[in-house]
Amino acid sequence: MLFVYILIGILVLIAILHLTAKKQYVVKRDINIQKPADKVFEYLKYLKNQDHWSPWSRKDPDMKKVYEGVDGTVGFVSKWDGNKEVGSGEQEITGIIPGKRIESQLRFIKPMKSTSDAWLAVSTPNPGITNVAWGFSGKNKFPFTVMTHFMSMDKMVGKDFEAGLKNVKEILEDN
Repeated sequence: MLFVYILIGILVLIAILHLTAKKQYVVKRDINIQKPADKVFEYLKYLKNQDHWSPWSRKDPDMKKVYEGVDGTVGFVSKWDGNKEVGSGEQEITGIIPGKRIESQLRFIKPMKSTSDAWLAVSTPNPGITNVAWGFSGKNKFPFTVMTHFMSMDKMVGKDFEAGLKNVKEILEDN
């Protein structure tokens, strides 16, 4: 009988953690680049360029990539299959606001299935300076909702976003 009470207690605890958990996540970082916005945007809109600046490409230089469609246009898909650090999945360009924003959908397959919306946004805070904001958002589903009490998507991925933006800055300011 004690086992039943313990089991009920665990189930109630899991239910409470699920009900009180964050159901959505947003991770966003930005950086200023000393380069005209049109040149920055033109570079960012091509998913193949992410091979040069993405922190995940650097974590697995032997990652297998497959591309479908015309890069830099809505509908272009970049698929990857990598090591345990980068997993596998695909990214599809879902929207482009010329000179301002590139939107995409990330569909992760491994290590766990999930879908997130991602974006790169370009703005000009001052002449000659371009601000690049990189982010993604999604919904936490059970059982991952329970884990949000103990881990943060922002802390898990934020440093990678910072590294990627630093790489973009170095690439663009050196050219």
